[in-house]
Amino acid sequence: MHPDLHTTRQRLLDGSLAPAAAAEAAIVQAQSEACRHVFLTTDFPGVRAAAVQTQNLQRPLAGLSVSVKDLFDVAGERTRAGSVVLDDAPVAAADCPAVARLRAAGGALIGRTNMVEFAFSGVGVNPHHGTPAAWDGRYNVPVGTVGSPHVPGGSSSGAAVSVATGAACVGLGSDTGGSLRIPAALNGIVGFKSTARLVPTEGAIPLSTTLDTVGAMTRSVADAITVHEILAARTVARRTRPARDWRFAVARTGFLDDLDTTVARAFERSVKALHDAGAHVEEIALDAVRDLGALQSTGGFSAAESFAWHRKLLDRDAARYDPRVAARIQRGASMKAWEYIDLFQARRAWIARVQDALTGFDAVLSPTVPIVAPTVASVAPGADRDGEFFRVNALLLRHTSVVNMLDGCAISIPCHRPGEMPVGLMLWHGAMHDDALLGAAALAEDILSFK
Repeated sequence: MHPDLHTTRQRLLDGSLAPAAAAEAAIVQAQSEACRHVFLTTDFPGVRAAAVQTQNLQRPLAGLSVSVKDLFDVAGERTRAGSVVLDDAPVAAADCPAVARLRAAGGALIGRTNMVEFAFSGVGVNPHHGTPAAWDGRYNVPVGTVGSPHVPGGSSSGAAVSVATGAACVGLGSDTGGSLRIPAALNGIVGFKSTARLVPTEGAIPLSTTLDTVGAMTRSVADAITVHEILAARTVARRTRPARDWRFAVARTGFLDDLDTTVARAFERSVKALHDAGAHVEEIALDAVRDLGALQSTGGFSAAESFAWHRKLLDRDAARYDPRVAARIQRGASMKAWEYIDLFQARRAWIARVQDALTGFDAVLSPTVPIVAPTVASVAPGADRDGEFFRVNALLLRHTSVVNMLDGCAISIPCHRPGEMPVGLMLWHGAMHDDALLGAAALAEDILSFK
């Protein structure tokens, strides 16, 4: 795997790596075949210029490349959200808060990354701009055999591949139902979804104003902590505790059903490693997860809230949308006001039930997604593949979306072995457990030796 942010920064500080060399290495990766379809626009001159201006290397991202999902406003650029219907939108007058904070920390914006149109899928396919291939960043090999690229996960598809390939140290993305953690899992990197309220969402095209979370993908948990501190403008409380002082839950209901063999093997191995290291691990039922289907039977927040934002664009330009995305958005047109209000009330009661079940645990352990990445060909645009696409999409979102409905926090770390398809281990909990969760993830990363 390419060096993480901390390792690269240390080399910059001790002089063993020149800022210009770090910039050129990132640019080479961004132009490589591994990054085909990853970037919608690039700013290589900007990266080179930033490398020359890194006199103050004390800034946490100074001399390091950062990619930005095409969901976020960057001053002077047009935000299209992976679509073509916003080609005539005005350019952004200013950086959104997340981009501004990354810049202030010294990050050099290498480019805008491809994504699922309007962030409405966990698969990663884009019919307008092509689909990036998943990349196993730990071993620098393509996921799957040559000629059979695998989906990168969505919706932050390009952001994940940019980090895995070494084109960026940080991939700014969003997470409404798993859009940071799914691509992190399928590309063998780290994806952290904080409690939503901690990072401002202004200046980002919304999918669901209730569920949207701004965050990033990185190559290590330490990097995830640093970048979260930048994006949230807060300091994470770092508490070092031995493995025996951590309590983990393994949720049976809904999270262990019909797992792919590779995923099941990697997850069982990871849980055993934590237990053998001295951590307390306990299986719990968490039956409330089974109620989520009924809770969202009218379409859920994403359908209703995205339709409210898109309705005029759909009236004007529906034929230019990805049909699969348009169909999911248009489902929100049928939701009644009372159903929307009832959903908020039902969610509050559901959150209380889940939080009660998690009392006393530091984190829940689950596979990030229940399957390994399928091939792009199996879900590529085409009516004859729609059934398979929606089946895969539902599976990829099955575990991660629970945390968004919980208003919780979660992180995906790699837990597969060399030669295996990438698999993510998700650690998660309720709202505002971010610091303890990050500590648990650092412990798990150390025990699993995926640093």
